[in-house]
Amino acid sequence: MTWFKGYKMRWLSVGLIATVVFGSAGMAKADFDFGEPAILGAPINSPAAEGSLTMTPDGLELYFDSSRQGWNLWVTRRATVSDPWGEPERVSFTVNNFIDFGPCLSANGLELYYSSNRDGAFNTLIAKRATLSDPWEEPVNIGPAVSRPAGDYGPTISPDGLELIFGSDRSGGVGTCDLWVTRRETMNDSWGEAENLGSAINSPAVDNSPFISPDGLLLFFESDRSGGYGDFDIWVSKRKTTTDEWGQAVNLGPPINSELTEYLPGTSPDGSQFYFLIANATGFESADIYKAPIVPMVDLNEDGIVDSADMCIIVDYWCTDNSLCDIGPMPWGDGVVDVEDLIVLAEHLFEEVQLAQ
Repeated sequence: MTWFKGYKMRWLSVGLIATVVFGSAGMAKADFDFGEPAILGAPINSPAAEGSLTMTPDGLELYFDSSRQGWNLWVTRRATVSDPWGEPERVSFTVNNFIDFGPCLSANGLELYYSSNRDGAFNTLIAKRATLSDPWEEPVNIGPAVSRPAGDYGPTISPDGLELIFGSDRSGGVGTCDLWVTRRETMNDSWGEAENLGSAINSPAVDNSPFISPDGLLLFFESDRSGGYGDFDIWVSKRKTTTDEWGQAVNLGPPINSELTEYLPGTSPDGSQFYFLIANATGFESADIYKAPIVPMVDLNEDGIVDSADMCIIVDYWCTDNSLCDIGPMPWGDGVVDVEDLIVLAEHLFEEVQLAQ
């Protein structure tokens, strides 16, 4: 059976707070919280099905895939991050003769990776542009070291542009569909032979649609493995630095995951918003994009208010990797307690925090 971004090809036939935790058993000190998810709404969502999204680093251009006309890539723009998104337009190089999906922008917004069947099989293609205001060049296949007759789905690129992770049902994997990685030495080099990410990430079930966080330290993906809340859930793996191995994947839990089907994860460039798809009662044919705030845990002593006592705790763990105090610059931290964490805490000083009952 062919697996297409966790959809199982079915579309072709037609304030609560939750804590994310990491550790050897998947249950350790918290790194960040999620706010309650809300539907993204028009004009990005439509009566058709929407797919994964990606943004330029300035947050002013958003690319996503949709079945509103065939299955193509679309782009919407806004003047500032405070403005609403404009009416989406189909990306110039996508046409109804092919299925184009799973867009992912490079950190500078000048490379657009995505999956397409224009070569006969689902492979990873790349389009380039000279500047953010220039048009996209005609896309090309990522190269023979990565492309295979088997299906490759939903690529995601690391912030340094040297690591590309994607889903694939090629042989040699752990399960039905696995996450694979290809690397290159420099931006000018060709991609190397793809390698399986192994059992810390992959399972005997379907693991697909990866998304590397903007700092390269978290890997979100969808999976229908056992131990979840519904059909497909969103899971996450963490690594201490971008040169370390990925840790054991854990389920994001509520309020992101539920008895419904959650898939196609992603974040905003600044890590403040989490985006994902929910398939509603009518199935994948009308799935919508949702978003939820990603909130740093700033009430370090859990006394209900962010104050100087929390600041003193950060100072006590200065220059360590204490996960409780590591809250910046992204909500999940950067591996060291330093001035970045003090800056984040200062932004929340004197806020009252509702304690868990």
